[in-house]
Amino acid sequence: MLGIMSNLGTMICVTTPTVEGHRATRVIGIVAGETILGANIFRDFLAGVRDIVGGRSGAYETVLRDARRSALEEMTREARTLGANAVVAVDLDYETVGNGMLMVTASGTAVVIEPA
Repeated sequence: MLGIMSNLGTMICVTTPTVEGHRATRVIGIVAGETILGANIFRDFLAGVRDIVGGRSGAYETVLRDARRSALEEMTREARTLGANAVVAVDLDYETVGNGMLMVTASGTAVVIEPA
């Protein structure tokens, strides 16, 4: 179970259709968050060199982690605005767009849950 922290509190986010030990008392609907980030050209060059040598690309891993976090935060912000306290069936999609741009989309179903 993933709890997304923000200045407004914790939002439970799970990839499963339910939250263990809880029941959904209300289904609010689909929520999503999108983030598009660009990796700068210097990092792209260094990442390419590392990929040729066979090492990990720390620059891309950092950009990917930041993009995922941002998309999840945007999705949970929308869910909270609609009155949800959890998001179930969360799906993360990754896509490259344009030249060196990374798009991460987080989507799920906003629900109100309570302990079973």
